Amino acid sequence: MKIIKNINEKIKENTVICLGSFDGLHIGHQTLIENVIKESKEENLKSVLFTFSNHPASIIPNREEPKLIITNDEKVEILKKSGIDYLVMIAFSKEFMKMDPEKFVKDILVDNLNVKRIVVGFNYRFGYKGKGDTKLLKKLSNLYDFKVDVVSPIKNNGEIVSSSLIRELILEGNVEKANKYLGRSFSVEGKVIHGKKRGKNLGFPTANIYLNSNYIVPKIGLYKTKTTYKSNVYNSLTNVGFNPTFEKNKNISIETYILNFDKDIYNEEIKVEFLEFLRDEKKFNSKEELIEQMNSDIRSISE
Repeated sequence: MKIIKNINEKIKENTVICLGSFDGLHIGHQTLIENVIKESKEENLKSVLFTFSNHPASIIPNREEPKLIITNDEKVEILKKSGIDYLVMIAFSKEFMKMDPEKFVKDILVDNLNVKRIVVGFNYRFGYKGKGDTKLLKKLSNLYDFKVDVVSPIKNNGEIVSSSLIRELILEGNVEKANKYLGRSFSVEGKVIHGKKRGKNLGFPTANIYLNSNYIVPKIGLYKTKTTYKSNVYNSLTNVGFNPTFEKNKNISIETYILNFDKDIYNEEIKVEFLEFLRDEKKFNSKEELIEQMNSDIRSISE
């Protein structure tokens, strides 16, 4: 997969392009991508995914930027495995925001990326103030000689799978349902930093993760997780919270106890996948009560 970050870079081969924000790369996005790859093979075209390296809301005044479900690095790694030929990932800028929808299609998609077929979701919008939509794409397809495929939404029990819905599920602690819609486990990646070492003193040393502030953080509580360190996967327990037993802490911490693991991994990267919400965070009356609960939690994921 070749990555293009310059909007003026050209692709010489004829292409089929998938357009969208792809901010969660959930099962709806995956359906779009599968359609693009299928059509690229059937029509001897190169497959292209066009997206932005930053969310458009980061540029638009008075718009709150959604929290990240995955980072750009994670997105790239997932897409590398998908079979896409080109990933066009450009920065959404004020200049791009003001671009007329037809100019985007003509100058970027047709002239630079040599598009012969476009695949989009049912609610795709583009161009200045979102004036471009699937109807305009179909109108322009006759003018610039390309075809348009509009993919219907993926539904589950009447719910349309979307990144905003997945964010809500994660915030509610319903990671099992979120994972179903993502098509993989929701995860966070970060560097292990020094904490208060209270877990170690209690006999349960934890890996505290420094998390990008733009990441979405699951509901406060204890989770069954899997932790990956240097390609090795371990069962783990992860607490998202404030450590109420010991102090009043305003900052949320993510602490992971990795089972059957005894390595010094400070300043190293780990990946924590959230599998199941186990219980709410609570304040214990003593260290002994906390230790007893931890042993119980460990037994619950070991059985």
